[in-house]
Amino acid sequence: MMSRDEGHTHLEIDVDGRVVATADVEQHDQPGVVRAALNVEPGHQPTGSRTRLVDAVLDLPEVHDQQRLEATLPIGDTEILERLRERCDDVQTRPAGATCLVDADLPEANRPSQPPAAAADDHGGGASPST
Repeated sequence: MMSRDEGHTHLEIDVDGRVVATADVEQHDQPGVVRAALNVEPGHQPTGSRTRLVDAVLDLPEVHDQQRLEATLPIGDTEILERLRERCDDVQTRPAGATCLVDADLPEANRPSQPPAAAADDHGGGASPST
């Protein structure tokens, strides 16, 4: 399940109708930065549900055009952290109580590239569209 408000997205990962993990994603005041709070319900969760949560966050359109991710996750959650390391560049972590703070570069491959005409204009070449 996913819900969106202006500047905020809430994701839920469910297994057999039961919510097992959630994430809240919001734009940071600083351009190019997105924040995500990843949470997992207490108790044993099916293998892969944490990986699905990370993938759902990183695959959001509003995350694709950003350069940095600032995330919080439960300390010791190796499945989430490993998936972030697989999908992001230069992942830095630090503990903060029962939380792990993560700063990561989002891969450029996830960002849309410039259209060829715009790229040509940036270099002084290219033609203007005719009307």
